[in-house]
Amino acid sequence: MLNRVILMGRLTADPELKQTPNGISVTSFSLAVDRNFTSRGAERQTDFINCVAWRQTAEFISRYFAKGRMMAVEGSLQVRNYVDKNENKRQAVEVVVDQAYFADSKNAAPSSSPAPSYQSAAPAYAPAAPVAFNAGSVEDFQEIDDEDDLPF
Repeated sequence: MLNRVILMGRLTADPELKQTPNGISVTSFSLAVDRNFTSRGAERQTDFINCVAWRQTAEFISRYFAKGRMMAVEGSLQVRNYVDKNENKRQAVEVVVDQAYFADSKNAAPSSSPAPSYQSAAPAYAPAAPVAFNAGSVEDFQEIDDEDDLPF
């Protein structure tokens, strides 16, 4: 089975970082995503898609993104059923974000919202969990001094 969602749109509000009672970081936000097609004589339509991010991804989004910023997200679609305060059965559809990416430049941020501060080594994305990568140590690599030594 496959459940993968990739979206690019603008944040409709500043993401707000919250903590669960267990201390897990979470942020919910909405992306305004333009549709790729328009009817003749009609304006381009926009879908407002609810998203939620957890842990390091939530912290990354709340630190580096603000209202109006272009953002690309990758995740999965989740449907939740719940009962509202009037005892009506409801359904919520949202994207659970695994990774978030900058989709515009720092200078392209709208002037109406304050530009977030950037660290020089800000990551391009934040994985939901640490990723194990074993490429060996630096000692395993050899430096090549001359092009004649290249194996190809």
